[in-house]
Amino acid sequence: MEKRKLGKQGLEVSAIGFGCMGLSHAYGAALNEHDFREVVVAAIDAGHTFLDTAEVYGTSEQPHHNEDMLGKILPEYRNQLVIATKCGLTFDTSSDVTPYPVIPDSRPENIRKAIEGSLQRLHTDHIDLYYQHRPDPKVEPEVVAETMKDLIKEGKILYWGVSEAPADYIRRAHSVCPISAIQNRYSMMARWHESLFPLLEELGIGFVAFSPLANGLLSNQYTKDSHFNKSNDYRASMTQFQPESYEQNAQLLKLLTDLAAKKQATPAQIALAWVMAQRPWIVPIPGTRNLQRVRENAQAAEVKLEAEELQSINQQLEHMSMSGVFGGTKITARK
Repeated sequence: MEKRKLGKQGLEVSAIGFGCMGLSHAYGAALNEHDFREVVVAAIDAGHTFLDTAEVYGTSEQPHHNEDMLGKILPEYRNQLVIATKCGLTFDTSSDVTPYPVIPDSRPENIRKAIEGSLQRLHTDHIDLYYQHRPDPKVEPEVVAETMKDLIKEGKILYWGVSEAPADYIRRAHSVCPISAIQNRYSMMARWHESLFPLLEELGIGFVAFSPLANGLLSNQYTKDSHFNKSNDYRASMTQFQPESYEQNAQLLKLLTDLAAKKQATPAQIALAWVMAQRPWIVPIPGTRNLQRVRENAQAAEVKLEAEELQSINQQLEHMSMSGVFGGTKITARK
C-alpha cells in the first residue's frame, strides 16, 4: 500500500490505517485471542501498517483487552508497523447511560502511568504516535505538551497528537511541542472538523480520520432490519442505524452505489477514497471484524477520484438531506 506523511514531523504511515477498537469494544463482545489475531494479521498482510488502539478499548472484565491482545502479536511484526495508542481517558462505568460517558484525566502523573502500562501491554519499548485521547478541561494544553515533550526526549514516544481538540487548544499545545497528527471523526456524514483544515495546513499537522464509514453505514451493508445488541454494541443507539435513517440516507447510499459501479469498486471503497481525496495528509482508519472487509478497505487506497468527480460529490453532499450521525460519547469532568 502507498504511504502518506502525517504532518511535517516526518511520520510516514500506510495510506489507510487499521482501527483496532471494534475488535474489543463498542461493536459487540470482544473477540477471543484466535479471532483477534486472525483479523489483525489479515490487516497487516493487506498492507495496513498503521495500527490504532487505546488503553481504554476493552470490557469491564478486561479493561485493556485491545492492547493486551495486540501485545501478543506485535513482537513478530514490530519493525513493520507504526503503532498509535492513547492516554488520558476513562469510562464512567457507574453511569446508567450507554454508551458510558468518558472522563478525561491528563494530569502529567496520569499520562506517565498510562504510557508505562501501554508499553508493557504492547511489549514494545516505544509508541510511534501517542495521543491525548480527549482534552482535559482541568489541565492546560501547554502542560500536556510539556509532558509529551519529555516522553519524546526519553524515547518512550516518537510523535504525539490530540483527539477531538478545538483549534485554540491545538495551536497552544503545538507551540510547546509540535503535534504530528490530530485524530477526529470524519466521513461523508460527519464533516464538522473541516473547519480545522486551514490550521492544520498552516502548522503542518496530519489528520487521522476515525469512523470514516460512519460506523459502517457507508459500506451499504445494513438495512432497517439490521439488529444490534443493546448491551454491547453502540450501533443500537446510533442515530444513523435507526430504522427511519435508511430512508433519510437513501440518496447518499445511492450516490455511493452509483459511483462504486462506475469505478468498479464498493461503496465503502468510494467513501474511503473520498476521505483520502480531501487532503494528502488525511489518513482514514476504518475498523472491521470481517476478513473480506479488511482486504476491501485496504484496496480502497487504489481507488482514485478525479478532481471533477470530487467536486461533484462535494456539491451533492452540500445539498443532500441525510440523517444525523453518532458524534461521540458524553464527556464528564472528573471530580
